[in-house]
Order: sequence, then structure tokens, then C-alpha cells
Amino acid sequence: MSLSPSFLDELRMRTSLSTLIGRTVKVQKAGREYKACCPFHNEKTPSFTINDEKGFYHCFGCGAHGDAIRWMTDKRGLPFMEAVKELAAAAGMDVPAPDPFTAQRAEKAKGLHDVMAAAQALFEEQLGGIEGSEARDYLARRGISDATRRIFGFGYSTDSRTKLKTALKDFGDPMLIEAGLLIDPDAADDSATQARKRESYDRFRGRLMLPIRDIRGRVIAFGGRILGAGEPKYLNSPDTPLFDKGRTLYNIDRASPASRQSGRVIVVEGYMDVIALAQAGFGEAVAPLGTALTEHQIERLWKMTDVPILCFDGDAAGQKAAIRAAIRALPLLRPGMSLAFATLPAGQDPDDLIRSEGPAAMEKVLDSAEPLVDRLWTHEQNAAPIDTPEQRAGLKQRLSAITDAITHPDVRAHYVQIFRQRYDAQFFARRATSAEPRHQRGGARPGWQRDRRGHWKAPLPPAGNEARAIGASGMEQRLLRAVLASLLRHPEQIALHREMLSGLQIADSALGELLRAMVAASFTQETVETEGLLTILGQGEVYNMAKGMLRADTFTFTPNRMKTDSDRVQRDLEEAIRVMAQGPELETALAEATRRAREDLTEETFAEQQRIHRMKMDHDQRLAELAQSEDII
Repeated sequence: MSLSPSFLDELRMRTSLSTLIGRTVKVQKAGREYKACCPFHNEKTPSFTINDEKGFYHCFGCGAHGDAIRWMTDKRGLPFMEAVKELAAAAGMDVPAPDPFTAQRAEKAKGLHDVMAAAQALFEEQLGGIEGSEARDYLARRGISDATRRIFGFGYSTDSRTKLKTALKDFGDPMLIEAGLLIDPDAADDSATQARKRESYDRFRGRLMLPIRDIRGRVIAFGGRILGAGEPKYLNSPDTPLFDKGRTLYNIDRASPASRQSGRVIVVEGYMDVIALAQAGFGEAVAPLGTALTEHQIERLWKMTDVPILCFDGDAAGQKAAIRAAIRALPLLRPGMSLAFATLPAGQDPDDLIRSEGPAAMEKVLDSAEPLVDRLWTHEQNAAPIDTPEQRAGLKQRLSAITDAITHPDVRAHYVQIFRQRYDAQFFARRATSAEPRHQRGGARPGWQRDRRGHWKAPLPPAGNEARAIGASGMEQRLLRAVLASLLRHPEQIALHREMLSGLQIADSALGELLRAMVAASFTQETVETEGLLTILGQGEVYNMAKGMLRADTFTFTPNRMKTDSDRVQRDLEEAIRVMAQGPELETALAEATRRAREDLTEETFAEQQRIHRMKMDHDQRLAELAQSEDII
């Protein structure tokens, strides 16, 4: 059985070679590659390297070299087809059924590469000839040097319907059509008959030509820019057996090695942006091919760097393309893998910026790239007005749609936490004692002090604060104890509600100290565990109280539901904490409104006092419902 080159290439691309080899060999990260002691000969100093991006391993000691399939045959001793079947099963691919024409198609693919190489040679020759003078003038006006012209393989297609067809006639029309170089006018016309069959003709005419290459540097397609009037401005090859525009990135063959030197990849909008950047010293730039960035292209970028920089124009179209890429990346996000966004000045592309201000200005734009989470937050804030409660609820709904699209649970949890913190900070501003600023995380916090064990301790509420503390008895305390008991049993929830928890004022000193200890632990420890919290508390009244809360008969949010639906309990905790925080605030607001009404009774001051009074009544009712809920046992 013969398998097509395209199937085998796809199989190699879907197989993580370092993971495959790492199942039986201890591998170690070394820059963009992995290293290990060679499994094919005895050695103490690693000389065996694994390159996931290129899909091969190589030993500089014994010369062993191969890809994933070769590893399975040489190291595992499997027959070729067995190796392919095992790798395909792991990659979720179906091995094609036996096909007598597979070998013939493989030969045809080789022929197509020959066709594309011949077409490239013809286009380069024509650019240097008499007919290419207009194209050469255009390149000169764009500031494209002769060296850049040669590196990128610029060419020219004459304004003729048959020039290429005649020059490459030895390959035959069917192969030239399959390569996307000729157009068959009858291909989409089922009514066409042999008697009135129309002649095929050149696809690219009167255009500046740019070859599109695969990772190995082979020409697989072309992009042509029109020089005079006409549409489309840019014309790409159609999809062919060699070329899938949704899986290909322009300049991938040169950007891939350049990215290993710079440690980054820059994604721009088009060919000329890539070329302008390369000429200015930014060789790690790539571009999609006339479409929005696809999932396959994002995955391909992540093989080169963990956080590619998307640098699109600052106009509406460029920013729309950026947010489309951001949304498309959400289901693919995983730890360490994300996107960053650099925005060019309005009305400028990379070439304009470099010409007017030099490469340093471009570097400054790249250095100021913002993380994906910031771009999404800013976009949703600006997507619609957020002045009314309904509009703010709309923002919250849009942010929830973003987090719902993230499939990795840990990444999603962090996005939920960040969006909640920013939303609450903007619309429910807390007192100065609330959670620390992000830039100070891990360092000194205004108003916070370290205890004798070196742990951060939240400050007590400032003296003279008009808002009373949460009651030491009654329904407020019942609800507070239920919340604290749940947080003790499920400490991963502490960081998710940290900002609101930090703003609570608690009348019961023991409960207050317990809460402060939990919040402080969430700042200093990446993962908070129940036993760790108890250790921090040490021995004493608060420790004994916490141990008592962990007994099975202590009231808390239903444990079973927390195990089966953590998102639901997270929302319940958020509501309970918010209701507790609102009580003292509403009492303070009601007292102030009542004072104003007594001093100057008008229709407005009376209406305001009654409005807040109704809000307080609604709050008290909800507090009672939560405190007496059967969800608390």
C-alpha cells in the first residue's frame, strides 16, 4: 500500500516528536529544541536533538536522523505501515484505504513541484526583461532593494493570456491547471461539450509576482499584485494539491529560523508588510494569505513561539481582523500559549512607519504589544455604551461569552477572575482596603503588614468609617460562617472572590482574622490548600474555629454540589459575599439620605431616601433567603 505525501506530511505535523520520544527517553528543553542522550549509542553528554518545528531528530555523535515514522521503525522495530497506523491513531487520523492510484498521485505531486519551480524561473526572467520595466519601477518606488527582490523571488507575469502556457507546454495543460497556473473556462460549466470546448489561459497576467513557499522553501503557490487599474488588487493561487491557504503562512520558510534568533514571531496583514519588515531587519514576520487568521495558522505560529505578536493596521479593518483572530484563538488557548497585539499608528502600515520614523519606531510598537486578555477587555468595553445598568449587564454577558469559549479549565478560570476583578473595580469600586494592585502582587502592599511568620496580613478598617461591620450574630453571621466554611473546604475559590472578600468589615474578631489569613495566603501562594491554611493559622482560637468549621455537621454550601458544579457554587459564593458587603453600605447610604431629608425635606430628598430604603428592604429579604436556604446545611 502506498500513502500520499500529503497524508504523511499531515501525520508528521500532528505528531509532537518530543512527546513521542519522551515516552521512552528523558528529554530536556533547550531553547526551541529538545536534547537528550542518544538512544542509538552510549553517551554521557547529550548530543541528540529533537526539533518539533521541523519534525526531525538528529544525533551529532552517531548521525542518527529521522522523523516520527523513522523513530517508530528504527527504535520500536515496527514495520512501516504499523508505525503509520499507530501514529495515526494517536493523532486522530484515519489511514486511507488502499488506493491503486496513490503512487500515481505521489508522482503527480512531485511533478507539480517541478511545474511551480519552472513557473517561478519564468516569472523572475520576465521581471528582468524588457516587459518587466514597469514592475521594476514599482519596486523602486516602494524602496525594495535588489537584494530583497532576489531573496523574496519577485517576478513578473506579462499581460498575455498564453505566455506561461506556451513556455511550459511540455508539462501539459492538465498539470498546469491542477497547479493553479492556468484557468479552465469550462471547469465550472457542466453544459460544455467537447465540440465547443474553450481554450485554457494564464491565470496571472500583468502582475508583480511573489512566490509562496512551504516550510521547506519549495514554491507551492503565487500571489500577484496588479500594477495598473483593475481588480482584484492581489490575486492568489487557488487551493491545489500543494497549497491550502488556510494552513499556509507567507514567509514561513524564512521566518521560522529567524524566530529562533529573535524569540518572537510577528504576524502582519499582507505580503508587502512582511517584505518591508524583513528589509528593515525584522526577518521573523509572516502573513495570512488573504483570509482571517485560521485555527491551523495559529497552531502553526505556536510551534514557532508561545506568544506570537499580531501587528495589524490601526484602522477599523485592521482592528477588526485582530479581534477576529483573538476570538478564533479562544478555544485553542492552553497554559503558556496565547497571543499579543501591537497596534500601528492610525493610517500607517509597517512600511509607512519604518520609512517615516525608522526601525526603532517599529520596535517600540512591538514592545508595547498588549496581552490577549487586555485586548479582549478593551474591545468589549468599547463595543457598546456602558452607562446604564442594562448596558453594564450587557458588557458582563459579552465577557461571559468570551470565557465560555475557552475550553482549557485553568486558563478559563484565570480569565473569569481577571474579568470579574476589572468589572467590579469599574462599577463596584471598593474601599482603599480592597485587594492589592496587580503591579504590586508578590511585593509590599499599601496598608498591609507581615505577621511574625512573614505572611501578609490585611489591614483593619480605618477608624471613623461610617459603614458598620458585618454583625457578630444573626443572619449575617450565619451566612458569613457558611461562606468561610466553604472557602476552607474549597480554598481554590478564595482567589476568585479575593477583591470582594478583602473589602469586608467583620465585627467578630476571630472570623475577621480567619478571613484575613485566607486572603493573605491567596496572595503569597499560587495554590492554596486546606492544610496549608491551617498551618498558617497555627494553634489557638482561630485555628480551633477553623477546625470546627471543617466538621461534617458544620453548616456550609452543599459540598456535593460544589463537587459536581463548581461554576454554580462560584456564582453562589459571589452573590453571598456581595450581599454581605452591601448591607453595611446600604445602611450608611440610608442614614445619609435620611439625614439630608430631615435637614431639607424636598420631593427629591424624600424620593432618594425612599429609593434607598426599598433597596435596603430588598437586600434584607435576599439576606434572609440566603441565610435560611436549604443550600446551607
